[in-house]
Amino acid sequence: MDPLSYEARSLSTGLTRKTSRSSGSIEKPGKDSTEASHPAHDQEEVSGSALFYQRFRPFILAGSAAVIIGWWISATVLKATRHRWIVQTLFAWFFVLVIAFRFIPNSVISKPVGTIWESYVQDPLMKLPYYSRLALGWLCLLGIVFGSAFGFPLEENTNYGDRAISVLGLFIFQCSFYLSGTRKKRIAWHTVIVGLFLQQVIALFVLKTGAGFSMFRWIATLAADFLDQSKAGALFFFDIDTINKGWFFVNTLAAIIFFIAFVQMMYYLGVMQWLIARFAWLFFKLLDISGAEAVVAASSPWIGQGESACLVKPYVDLMTESEIHLTMTSGFSCISGSVMTFYISGVAQYLLEGAQNIVTSSVMSIPASIAISKMRYPELDEPLTKGRIVIDRGSAEKHPPANVLHAFSQGAVFGLVVAGQILTNVLTVLSLVAAINGLLTWIGHGFGIHALTLQLILGYVFYPITFLLGVPRDEILRISRILATKLIENEFVAYKELMALQATSDALSQRGFTIATYALCGFANLGSLGIQIGVLSAMAPSKAKIISRVALSAMICGFISTLQTAGIAGMLV
Repeated sequence: MDPLSYEARSLSTGLTRKTSRSSGSIEKPGKDSTEASHPAHDQEEVSGSALFYQRFRPFILAGSAAVIIGWWISATVLKATRHRWIVQTLFAWFFVLVIAFRFIPNSVISKPVGTIWESYVQDPLMKLPYYSRLALGWLCLLGIVFGSAFGFPLEENTNYGDRAISVLGLFIFQCSFYLSGTRKKRIAWHTVIVGLFLQQVIALFVLKTGAGFSMFRWIATLAADFLDQSKAGALFFFDIDTINKGWFFVNTLAAIIFFIAFVQMMYYLGVMQWLIARFAWLFFKLLDISGAEAVVAASSPWIGQGESACLVKPYVDLMTESEIHLTMTSGFSCISGSVMTFYISGVAQYLLEGAQNIVTSSVMSIPASIAISKMRYPELDEPLTKGRIVIDRGSAEKHPPANVLHAFSQGAVFGLVVAGQILTNVLTVLSLVAAINGLLTWIGHGFGIHALTLQLILGYVFYPITFLLGVPRDEILRISRILATKLIENEFVAYKELMALQATSDALSQRGFTIATYALCGFANLGSLGIQIGVLSAMAPSKAKIISRVALSAMICGFISTLQTAGIAGMLV
């Protein structure tokens, strides 16, 4: 049995059949009334393979569980794979539990957990006055922040002063968002506190526990190995020498096309919807945000800033101003899986944990972006999806695929479009920045400045911000210039500059490189600003003015959320 209840919803007629209105339910687009009135017609459309699966479903699932358990026992016993027992155990038993809960009722787990939670946690807390609960939340947050910064031994080439600066930076960032907020009295402090707390917990789990380190290392390695398979297709068009040169046009774009095609296939099979729904339910429950916000925030690190909004396309035109701001902030604060391959393959060659940092940064930025956005633009209205999680994919497709191979083919074509957009965006933005830098250099010559560029100007503007991340003193200016490159151009170019810097004799220290890796991991740049405005305005024409008005604020919030993630990493390294 699926652990979450489902609710059918008619998106074409606007009619809703309320089968489960409990908090946290997941809605999926259903068939309209005309189709629902012909059950015999629906039965005729059921394929033979579907009937076979329904008839032998218990045996198929039981056999799959037996194979998974057998693999886990064999992999744990063998010496060659014994060192990976944490990842193997989590991987195997996750799927075993997924299969088991197809037959076990949810109440077996939910009722005891709910009883304990309500009796010993929720009810005692709710009896306390509001300000007492708020003070307790702030004390817990301060406790985990100071415990993270000063409760662990120092690592090489760092000191407690550097960690104290990272703590100071986190405090200044939050004060800045509060002071610049538009509706301070309406801030949902529960969402802010829990979001910041979760960001700190994820950092501790990954950077200070063996299990977290192994899990995220495995995820990063799996992603790199999987995306590396795109080279087989690239070899059909180019020789091995061209592939080994690591050209962006050949290697990175090939991986992007392959990944998007694979994701489209997973959507057809329902795998992506299932995973995103579970992540969204978690953020919905913990952070008390609307269902549409939870879906967008949970999906942004995996499918990108434009595609994540497509999951709630029918509701974008009905979003509140706060929801729109959070939707854009989530997109700016993360990167997508389709472009992660370039970062993973690039930074991993200079630092063993580089690939892990990329994955960790995106996950940490989810609760951070929610907390920051809700402090900057608190909710004033009642969102339409408050109290339920909505996921839509099929209704947005004019020509749905006929089968798995058709979905993979459609995804490849869409991947080609995305790769072309990335290629043209990078080409034109770099050319425009070069033209502006040429003009600035010509003007600078009149003042005796021979290298006046946008990167130089913003590098000095970002100097105090980079200092607050806890970067070593002699590396602040270099990293601040790379941050300026990311904001003006894009994260592709910024990571290339970082890798080029690491290849020189003047390379950054491990601490500086780690902080820089986290700080660059986001889509907050001027090019993405135009992309988000265009995508969301196309989906919600009536909200175009609001989207344009909050876009710059969302980009800055997304930019700061990745810097905040880097600062928290600076507390722990």
